Amino acid sequence: MSVVSIPIVNKNYPMGCEDGQEDRLIELGKMVDARARQILDRIGPLPENSLLATLCIVLADEVRSCPAPSITDADLREILARIREIKNKIGQ
Repeated sequence: MSVVSIPIVNKNYPMGCEDGQEDRLIELGKMVDARARQILDRIGPLPENSLLATLCIVLADEVRSCPAPSITDADLREILARIREIKNKIGQ
C-alpha cells in the first residue's frame, strides 16, 4: 500500500492507495482541487469543513446527473454468450 499526498486548496491530504495506483490518485486529486477552487471562486472563502462538505455535495450531484450507460440487446446477447462459454468451461 502506498500513501500519496493530495493537495486540495493549498492543504495536503495523505491518501492511501494500492501500489501502482498513485498516478491515478494524483490525477483525481487534481480534478477535486480544480473543482474546489471553482467553488471558492464563485462563492468566496469558506472554512475548510464547509468547503469540503460543499465540494462533496457538488460532486455527488454531478455524478448523479451523469446519464447511465445504455446497454443494447446486442450487448446483452454478447454477455450471455460469454457467460455460457465460461459455464461450459467450468462444467467440463
